[in-house]
Amino acid sequence: MKKLVAFITSGYPEKKFTIDLALALSDSGVDTLELGVPFSDPVADGPLIEKANHKALELGFKFEHLREISTAVAPKIDTLWMGYFNSFYQQSMDKLIPYAKSIGINGLIIPDLPHEEALLYKDLFDVNEIVNISFVAPTDSDERIKEVVENSKKFIYMVAYTGITGSGVSEDLKPFLNSIKRYTKTPVFVGFGVNKKTARERVKNADGVIVGSAFTEILLKDQLSYTQKIAECSELAKVLKNEINS
Repeated sequence: MKKLVAFITSGYPEKKFTIDLALALSDSGVDTLELGVPFSDPVADGPLIEKANHKALELGFKFEHLREISTAVAPKIDTLWMGYFNSFYQQSMDKLIPYAKSIGINGLIIPDLPHEEALLYKDLFDVNEIVNISFVAPTDSDERIKEVVENSKKFIYMVAYTGITGSGVSEDLKPFLNSIKRYTKTPVFVGFGVNKKTARERVKNADGVIVGSAFTEILLKDQLSYTQKIAECSELAKVLKNEINS
């Protein structure tokens, strides 16, 4: 069965809501949860996630809130932290990675940490059995794809196109997927621009999808109550899981 990864912004609109939403998504078919760490300049993210980041920060998000949310949800759903490197570096990587492992976090997704710089932390990740998710993009050469994926673990984050999350851009992913799978047996998950309309097409020949903006769009609907937001996100998760496996 193909996997569904859901991204949500930690602490938006509040800490308890994030916990309740995470657990509801787990019950609705989400296999892995990406807890996004709000950041002032999320360069890889589109306008919806950027807006949620800024709103969370305006509401007083602190890294400690991520710790509290993670402690509540990580024992119940496979959980990753997704954030920009400065957010983690400020916490001291030597302390943060062992701590993450101790509360059940299984990996980090750091879109602005280049592969070469990530290698500096490889031993730290490995000794703590925490995964640093590898990224590959359509602009990568065949040689670079091989270098990035040969030691990849858990899954490879395949950027579906050149751009930011949430875009509707469509590309033929089969040649790109074939290039990746030539060098690794690690599952390949497609991210960027995946929603209920595109999920079935995007997941062809891949092993899963990563969805963020589609969930965030629901969270940004101020007219909805917290209960309604959780219900809509849960329904979206069920639809997505069905789409990628039908």
